[in-house]
Amino acid sequence: MREHGMSEMAVSQFKRLYEDWIGNDEAGWIREDDIEPVHDVPSFHDVYKTIDHDKAVHAFAKTAFLKLNGGLGTSMGLDQAKSLLPVRRHKARRMRFIDIILGQVVTARERLNVPLPLTLMNSFRTSADTMRVLKHSKKFKQTDVPMEIVQHQEPKIDLETGEPVSFPDDPNMEWCPPGHGDLFSTIWESGLLDTLEEQGFKYLFISNSDNLGARPSRTLAQYFENTGAPFMMEVANRTYADRKGGHFVRDRKTGQLMLREMTQVHPDDEEMAQDIERHPYFNTNSIWVRIDALRDKLAEYDGVLPLPVIRNYKTVDPTDPSTTKVVQLETAMGAAVGLFEGAICVQVDRMRFLPVKTTDDLFIMRSDRFHLTDSYEMEDGNYIFPDIKLNPEYYKNIEDFNERFPYSVPSLAAANSVTIEGDWTFGQNVVFYGDALLKDEGKPSYVPNGEFVGPQGVEPDEWR
Repeated sequence: MREHGMSEMAVSQFKRLYEDWIGNDEAGWIREDDIEPVHDVPSFHDVYKTIDHDKAVHAFAKTAFLKLNGGLGTSMGLDQAKSLLPVRRHKARRMRFIDIILGQVVTARERLNVPLPLTLMNSFRTSADTMRVLKHSKKFKQTDVPMEIVQHQEPKIDLETGEPVSFPDDPNMEWCPPGHGDLFSTIWESGLLDTLEEQGFKYLFISNSDNLGARPSRTLAQYFENTGAPFMMEVANRTYADRKGGHFVRDRKTGQLMLREMTQVHPDDEEMAQDIERHPYFNTNSIWVRIDALRDKLAEYDGVLPLPVIRNYKTVDPTDPSTTKVVQLETAMGAAVGLFEGAICVQVDRMRFLPVKTTDDLFIMRSDRFHLTDSYEMEDGNYIFPDIKLNPEYYKNIEDFNERFPYSVPSLAAANSVTIEGDWTFGQNVVFYGDALLKDEGKPSYVPNGEFVGPQGVEPDEWR
């Protein structure tokens, strides 16, 4: 790491992760017997009624905004920042994730007369392209607070030897980020907290760049200030589809909140961990933290928080299962909730959790289920979306996806679910309804302009 110019902070963080990995076969298990379920978390609606919204702008004026923007979107075949992927159009203009984020920030600044500085945590792969967008933005300007901090890198570890993996075909693939828990040491090393405090900011709101629902909120800013808590997680109600995601529990001995990822669930506990009634809240990866509390906690640990180590097993080239097996040692940002005494959760609606991890998610975002408002809110009627299953062979890669929807994504307003099993390309103004199904016909197929697609496939032209 030193030979490649990595900082001592990056080395120190990786050393902790590596030593944990080689020294503890049971590392990471959070057993069901050692925790209690979390229930009765206050909802955004309950909170909203308690806030003086005229005064809430004062807490909002002391809030800074940080977006995690290190991901390349490799799961969709992207080779640049996922935030540069077009989501939809607004008044004929193509809008990418980053355009919508900047729109949300500029709108809040103008309408509420607040500074709301935005900082992106980029990776070495996303920094150049993303910063080019920010610097050429006509409306977004910022000078007193850095527009980016760059997260650390660490070597992928050869699972057989325990040494840094070698991959001469593409040496860049020998490296990986240490998970989004790296945010904290990156913040510490960058001096961002000192800069924010000097500018009079007290609170930091952090969320993922691919979650367009995680907009800055004066209501939550004021609620967070009112509670006096050092740390607040936004959580949402789990559905069956969320059963395998990170969820919140309470340490039986200390009463402290904890984030438990499914990689930390012992095989014997999987059934209870996936019980959405027993564990009803999942992690949206949106957090609020007091800047002074975070500074003090980082100082206590010399910038490297003792977050649980997550072992991510892959191949060195994740697209080629025949390449060397590796382990990536990571931490989760939300796990920091367990380090702050008095940390709390607030339950938010799905309107604040709209992540895009796959082209199935993008399919919904680009559809008529959403309207992008003039304040850059992704608006839907009820935020209960149809179940989408697109054949990954033809739709997982963004280039393949775009090729098969050359005009626009079909209408989903009347759809309960959409399953596309074969290689289908779509004309204009196609409408899905009910449990729409397009079977694999064994050859490339086409849905003509204006057709309706339902449980029986493309509707026939004539009544029968």
